[in-house]
Amino acid sequence: MIRKPTSKEAARKPNMREAILAAAEELFATNGFNAVSVRDIALAAGANPGSVTYHFKTKDGLLLEIYRRHCGPMNLRRSELLAAAKRVRDLQDRLEAIVRAYVVPAFTSGSDLAGGGARFTRLRAVMSAEGNEVARKIIAQTFDDTSHAFIDAVHESLPHIPRTDIVWRSHFLLGALYYSLVTPERVSRLSRGEADGSDAAAAIEQLVQAIVAAFQAPALDQAAPARRRPVVGSKA
Repeated sequence: MIRKPTSKEAARKPNMREAILAAAEELFATNGFNAVSVRDIALAAGANPGSVTYHFKTKDGLLLEIYRRHCGPMNLRRSELLAAAKRVRDLQDRLEAIVRAYVVPAFTSGSDLAGGGARFTRLRAVMSAEGNEVARKIIAQTFDDTSHAFIDAVHESLPHIPRTDIVWRSHFLLGALYYSLVTPERVSRLSRGEADGSDAAAAIEQLVQAIVAAFQAPALDQAAPARRRPVVGSKA
């Protein structure tokens, strides 16, 4: 039977909770949620498994807390910037401000908190790809409200574009955001050193301009026939 630490033991280790969070975040980002056990987390944090259950009850609770501590501040900042962006009168400037409101908070994190940082972004990408039901619910609980607000704001600026098209394009934005944060060295390599992939300011400007252009592209059902070729399936 795993012994839970007493309140006195917990008080003697005020940083244990943070150590467990940091260890879990690194392990989840590297190995995924399913492959990591409570014992793995405890070992990496220099704790016993009872400490993990004392602070977070379950592994699910630990993942939820990781998302809360990162994404609460990020979502708040996105909401603040989005509210300001929606007050911009010029439609072109407003759309750019809306996209910037979504992109900037993911980059502005010197302490790897507030939703930014490569490690947490990598964790988010892994959780999204893994298909774990617990992770899927936590992601929806954490991001759906701000995602709907962002999509609605874009749609208000581009009412001639169907909302479903905007949903697709916001989905592509998220993928581009993940990749820009997780593998910046690819930009440096493929540009043969002419661009610095780790330059956050440059990455933000490139993303904003590219995504604004993507949102403004004609709706799929309005595209020219020559540009809409059917998908050719392979024949057996």
